[in-house]
Amino acid sequence: MLSFKDITFLEKNKKARDTQGLFVAEGRKLFFEAPPDRIVQVLMTRRFAEEHPEAFEKIPAGTDVVADIDETRFFQLSDTRTPQGILTVLKKMDWRAEDVLGIACPLYAILENLQDPGNVGTIVRTGEAAGVTAVFLTEDSADLYAPKTIRSTMGSIFRVPHFLVPTGADIARELRLRGTAVYAAHLKGRAFYTDCDLRGGSAFVIGNESRGVSAETAEASSALIRIPMLGRVESLNAAMAAGVLLYEAQRQRRAL
Repeated sequence: MLSFKDITFLEKNKKARDTQGLFVAEGRKLFFEAPPDRIVQVLMTRRFAEEHPEAFEKIPAGTDVVADIDETRFFQLSDTRTPQGILTVLKKMDWRAEDVLGIACPLYAILENLQDPGNVGTIVRTGEAAGVTAVFLTEDSADLYAPKTIRSTMGSIFRVPHFLVPTGADIARELRLRGTAVYAAHLKGRAFYTDCDLRGGSAFVIGNESRGVSAETAEASSALIRIPMLGRVESLNAAMAAGVLLYEAQRQRRAL
């Protein structure tokens, strides 16, 4: 059983999460949506345990459970300002690349060096809603298993296959070799995203919040595309841009 100190360290330290293959998910929704076989340890306040007896039905036999934590002590464990009274330690998800690279008509999102955990988590969540096949994150992106990112996924972390890749250019080239068109959202894009035929295998590259898509990844992509903007706005929030692009692909595919 992990001590309170171990759990706090796991929340704050990416290296610890990577080394141990564990992460922390806080809140009722994430607990109830977590795959049971991923649950390692559950911590609850006495109040939560009394008000949600159904939670114990979710916990696999043999799992470490602490269900009598004082509210003040739990607040010290929590990464949020308004903790809900339950925290779950889980094993990281284990997806196989071959399961998502060999399917027909895939839809991928490539996140290149995104730094904001909220953006990363929101894109994973939006991706699930839009029917994304998988999300690829470059190694310099915000940690998908950091507490804020996990909360932003709202449970989609458990259902959307995701993979770390060395660079955006590497995965762009790999996907193109497999017959997938790779579109990089870029201010210099000549084509509007609505002009692209997204009914076949497609991938969108979303670049860094301040620098955009790297020159190498832009070169490796099939085409540079842009979202038309009025007024004096130069760019959209990364998560917003991803949502616009992914839902256009969904719209075109619904028309088939």
